[in-house]
Amino acid sequence: MSTQHDPTIVALINGRTVGRGEVLAWENRRIDAAAKKLGIDAPAAGGTEARREAFLSTKLALGSSEIESRLSRDIQWAERVSKVGARVSSRRRRSITDLQVAEGSAAHFAEWFDTCSRDSDERAMLRACPDHFVIRTGTDGRQEVIETTGGSPMAARFYVDYSETSSLVTPPDPNFPHQIAGVAQAADGTPVGGVRHQFRDLDKGFQARLTVEFPLPSAGMMITQHRWHLACEFSNWITAAAKA
Repeated sequence: MSTQHDPTIVALINGRTVGRGEVLAWENRRIDAAAKKLGIDAPAAGGTEARREAFLSTKLALGSSEIESRLSRDIQWAERVSKVGARVSSRRRRSITDLQVAEGSAAHFAEWFDTCSRDSDERAMLRACPDHFVIRTGTDGRQEVIETTGGSPMAARFYVDYSETSSLVTPPDPNFPHQIAGVAQAADGTPVGGVRHQFRDLDKGFQARLTVEFPLPSAGMMITQHRWHLACEFSNWITAAAKA
């Protein structure tokens, strides 16, 4: 399935309907913040699409090892905080965003995403959101992620195990037959959160219900801001899948 134009995508964030333009404006601002986090100059001012590609090229040129080195202090502190939060309670706070996509199918998108994840398609994974710094699948099958989640001041590293869902608190919804779900773990395997992204076809297009679970003590601002992160990354992934 392919299309020569971007699919129409409408988000529901914090109970409010949000058009694609607002999500792109959020992405444009986050490019500046992510560049600052890496200690580099942000791409020149301009359209979001052009700045997205320029920033992707910069991240690829730096390489995962250099990026990890630049973010090492953040990573160490973020892991300590998340593990403490996970020990405080097994309960979770959830960040949820819904997307309505005017064309395409849930199965096609889920298959495209699974393929990109399995193949460690670095361009597809990093392009989707400025706050994605490293996303790659290891030999153990877990997906390593270094990113800034929501409104956190720190970049974090975690590993998503898509073969493990036992500690998720979000149950699967039988009305959404296509799922991308897994437990987020610290490097030592401690569960620190998780994802359950669910998809279903509509009369025209499909719906995505995107859910990320955070440790219970996580700040409310992080939960709220991560809804925009979800809208950004999945809108860009859905657009890429539609053109594949």
